[in-house]
Amino acid sequence: MAIKSSKEKVEKVKERVISSKESEWDSLNELKLRPKLLEDYIGQDSIKKHLHIAIKSANIRKEPLEHILLYWPPGLGKTTLSLIISNEMRVNLKHTSGPAIEKQADIVSILTGISEWDILFIDEIHRLKPQIEEILYWAMEDYTIDIMVGSGTGATSIKMDIPKFTLVGATTKLSSLSSPLRDRFWNIFKLDFYNRDELGKIVKRSLKILWCEIKNNEICDIVAKKSRWTPRIVNRFVKIVRDYQTVGQDVESISGIENIFSALGIDSLGLDYLDRKILETLNSFSDKPIWLNTLSSIVWEEEDTIEDVIEPFLLKIWFIERTGRWRIITEIGKSHLETSYNFK
Repeated sequence: MAIKSSKEKVEKVKERVISSKESEWDSLNELKLRPKLLEDYIGQDSIKKHLHIAIKSANIRKEPLEHILLYWPPGLGKTTLSLIISNEMRVNLKHTSGPAIEKQADIVSILTGISEWDILFIDEIHRLKPQIEEILYWAMEDYTIDIMVGSGTGATSIKMDIPKFTLVGATTKLSSLSSPLRDRFWNIFKLDFYNRDELGKIVKRSLKILWCEIKNNEICDIVAKKSRWTPRIVNRFVKIVRDYQTVGQDVESISGIENIFSALGIDSLGLDYLDRKILETLNSFSDKPIWLNTLSSIVWEEEDTIEDVIEPFLLKIWFIERTGRWRIITEIGKSHLETSYNFK
C-alpha cells in the first residue's frame, strides 16, 4: 500500500479539530486566549509554584533565569509558559524551532542578536542537529560561543561573549535529546494532561474573552469532557461554539451542543475518525499486537504523528497498550468501539 506524501499527511493532521498539534489557525487565533501571567494560567500547579519562586529569585538576584526544559504531548501549554516567563521576567522572547535552525550560522545569529536576560524559546528542540547542540553547550554554560575566522589552514577559532540569556526548550520526545544537552537544563518540567475541572475553567475564561455567554454550566462540562484533556483543543471547541452561537444556532441545550460535535464526527470522549480508525485496525488483528510501521501503513499516517499526537490520549484512557514498537487494543478500547458505532 502506498503511503501518502508528507505534505498530504501534514494537511490531514491540520484538518483534525481534535489534533493537539499547533496549526496555522491556532497561531493566528489563539493569542488572545493565552494567559499573560502565571496567576492567570490554569493548571500545572506544581510547575507554576516552582516557576513563581525561580522567577522571583532571579529578579531579586538580578540574574537571568536558569534554563528550562518542558516536555510531553503537544497542546498542553509549553509555548504559553514561555510567553508567561518572558512577561514575568519583563524581557523579550525569541521564538524558533529545532528544524528552523539548519546551520551553525543560524544559531550564532540568534545568540548574538538577543539582549541581556532574554528568553530564547526553541520548540521541538530534540530535532536540533548535533553541530547546533555543540554551540549551545558553551552558550548555556558560559555564555560564550566559538566563531571561526578565516578559511582553510589559516582558520582560527575566536571565543566571543554573548548576552546572558535563558533557554526554554520544548519537546514531545525527551528521550531523543542528547544527554549533554539535557543535562545543561537546570529545570526539567513534565506537563501533564488537564483534569475536567481545570478544562471547565478554561472554557469559561475563553468564552468570556470571546464575549460568548453560555448560561448552562452543563454545556461547559460537555465541551471540557470532549477536549482530550488538552487546552489547545478546548479553545478550538470554544471558538466553534462561538461561531455557531453567532449565526443563531442552539448552543444552550445539551442536544444542540451534541449535534455540533456529532457534525464534527467527535464522540462522547473526544475521539474522531482517525482515533477510531486506529482502534478498529488494532481490533481487526484479533488480540494480536502489531508493529507501529504496519499500523502506519494501514491507516496512512506517519509514525511520528501516531506516536506523538494520537497515541498519548489513547494510552492515557487505557484504550491501547504499547511496548516498544508493538501496539494492541485493550478490552476498554473494544468496549468503546461497540458503543460509538454511530460515528463510523
